[in-house]
Amino acid sequence: MQVPRVLMKLFAVYSASALAFLVAVGAAQADPRGLWLAQDGARVRVTDCGSGLCGIIASPKSDIDPSTGASWTDKHNPDPSKRGLPLVGVEVFAMVPDGPGKWSGSLYNTDNGQTYSGHVVELDNNTIRVEGCVLICGGQNMRRIK
Repeated sequence: MQVPRVLMKLFAVYSASALAFLVAVGAAQADPRGLWLAQDGARVRVTDCGSGLCGIIASPKSDIDPSTGASWTDKHNPDPSKRGLPLVGVEVFAMVPDGPGKWSGSLYNTDNGQTYSGHVVELDNNTIRVEGCVLICGGQNMRRIK
């Protein structure tokens, strides 16, 4: 039995519509806003900023910086006037959407004060991967706390 052309066209239209809906739903579910645990133990709050997302240190990996014996500060910041400021509240990434479940932008490394290009990829509802490149690429997964 041969399927009439009208039914084939109708099936194709419905299939394309269903696929577009599923892609849109998948993109809408990508929402990394919340509190995340980095591999070193720091906590990073991901929030809206402008048309994208920002990651801000909510708490450092430990209360005391072992190299100074005091609370952590942004001691490697390229701006000398900011080196004494607490690490809590420092923006470590600023990203804009770059496809479903992916954001691209800049990463600030508090360990050396350098800023790199990079991206955040949502692996699942409870895991994001923050990646950046200088000469080689690397990254780390972060686990959702809230």
